[in-house]
Amino acid sequence: MNQTTPTIIVMHGDETGEELLVEALRVLQPDVIRQPLQFKDYDLSLENRRVTKNQVVWQAAEAAKETGLALKAATITPEIPGDVGSPNAILREALDATAILRIGRRIPKIRPIGGVYAPIAIVRMAVDDAYGAKEWREATENGDEIAWRTSKITRSTCRAVAEFTFQYAKRTKARVFGGPKFTVSATYEGMFKEELDAASQRYCDVLYQPLLIDATFALLLQTTGESLVIPALNRDGDLLSDMVLQMFGSIAGSESLVLGFDRATFQVKTVMAEAPHGTAPALFGKNIANPIAMILAGAALLGYLGTVGGDRASRAIYESVFEAIYEGKATPDLGGHLSTSDFTNEVINRVATKLEVWSTLA
Repeated sequence: MNQTTPTIIVMHGDETGEELLVEALRVLQPDVIRQPLQFKDYDLSLENRRVTKNQVVWQAAEAAKETGLALKAATITPEIPGDVGSPNAILREALDATAILRIGRRIPKIRPIGGVYAPIAIVRMAVDDAYGAKEWREATENGDEIAWRTSKITRSTCRAVAEFTFQYAKRTKARVFGGPKFTVSATYEGMFKEELDAASQRYCDVLYQPLLIDATFALLLQTTGESLVIPALNRDGDLLSDMVLQMFGSIAGSESLVLGFDRATFQVKTVMAEAPHGTAPALFGKNIANPIAMILAGAALLGYLGTVGGDRASRAIYESVFEAIYEGKATPDLGGHLSTSDFTNEVINRVATKLEVWSTLA
């Protein structure tokens, strides 16, 4: 990722997902963030995925592995059997991604559920488990029918997710909280628990509170003032992250990062940033959708450039987004009256102001 001019692979999508990507790219323009950037575009719209038979997805992933940075719009997953399906599974496999990071955090002026106010990060397996499992059905002699599923996880993935969980908790001074249902699934889910326990020994200064997944869900509603990092299997993490983001007021209030690691050092090698929500077809073309998640996805990418300018621009974007909301300048879903493009304009103006002021204080 340490290039003279960092290149972000832009993965275009569908409907409102594409509209919000365009807004995020407006914020990331070099003349706004004062950080040199290049962009390379790939069309991952449903139409082009069908035309190329998903080859464009593989091409985009290869490009992202080379640059280490990608920004993806939401895409349509067709429900027709035998169609191109979702590009997400292909991208995660091709990027050798093993973890997904999503952070629930307070949105100013929005009352969270259960009184939570400290950040809650979900570190979810990006591959295996229920997703991509082999499934089939069999008829029985008595006329009943049985549905089977064979899923898997690997120790290398468990180890990478556990290591990143504790790395992130140490960096953010958070507690590692929760875990898999190893009492019911000692062989399968127990492997993940073994790697979490091992990681806790390597990070003795990180608070560790292992819990079964059902207790994790229940106790989240009693958690208020402590930052948490929750490690989870793929399916559990999918459920947890949606619930946690909604607890803070909106699934559109945070970014989602798909992470690939160097298997030897566990350092982040590839980052694909996106919004955790879908294409929102009901909002398509209305210029009222909330662009926060996509804008923050771009801000998160800047933090992985490895440059002072990237870190400064990332912080400026995060602060600008939440300061605007605090002052009541938001889209209708958050109680404001701004259009999508007007909110983006507000963020751009604030970012430009911050960077100009900070440059005088350097």
